[in-house]
Amino acid sequence: MDNTNIEPVIVTNNNSDLNPDDEETCVLSQGRMCICSSCDTERHRLLKKRKLSEGDTAVNDPSLANKMARMTSACRTILECIGEDPDREGLLKTPERWAKALLCMTSGYSSSPAHVLNEAIFTEDAHKEIVVVKNIDIHSMCEHHMVPFTGTVSVGYIPNGKIIGLSKIARIAEVFARRLQVQERLTGQIADAIDEAIQPLGVAVVIECSHFCMVMRGVQKVGAKTVTSCVRGIFRTNQKTRKEFFDIINGGSR
Repeated sequence: MDNTNIEPVIVTNNNSDLNPDDEETCVLSQGRMCICSSCDTERHRLLKKRKLSEGDTAVNDPSLANKMARMTSACRTILECIGEDPDREGLLKTPERWAKALLCMTSGYSSSPAHVLNEAIFTEDAHKEIVVVKNIDIHSMCEHHMVPFTGTVSVGYIPNGKIIGLSKIARIAEVFARRLQVQERLTGQIADAIDEAIQPLGVAVVIECSHFCMVMRGVQKVGAKTVTSCVRGIFRTNQKTRKEFFDIINGGSR
């Protein structure tokens, strides 16, 4: 079909053309960009909602606003101490960005396993075999140097009448990872949280991470990985069951 001779259609409101630049005339229903006061208000509402969903809640939380102010001030001091100028263009918003990032990376302090579980525990009497969720990405902060360690966590448990929503295992790991941590404690906290939530016959957790405190500084060993494990219940008392779990997560046969 040849569209070269089609004339553009101008939408009118009986007496005059709708002007998209008129702040009092809404043209949204015509599929056009609208800047009327009603649409503008709605746009601002949606933008504010988006910022809140991304963690920018300081506007409605006086205590968070106070934290942000103190953290941004501290960051400016740090920048000055390392020889930088916090007022140069590239660093003007760095203190605020850093404060928001750190609050995000330590958001586990404001959450708990019970909160993220959200009652996603179900009765299941038939299954008495190992359930494994492996290679869950994990990111945490070394409490000794406040630099990241990243890697994976694998979790296995044997139900004892109750099973847990699979995604909730990852969320439980996230709750504890998003805090200042040592990997040894983190491993045990994940195991204990699952053990407390569903009282399984056993639970096992293995974490493998690269620690930037020994990659970017110190011994600077890029390829080094730290592996920690924690076993509870039948995984501790039964060598065959424990071996089955490690075979699964390491890609071996059952």
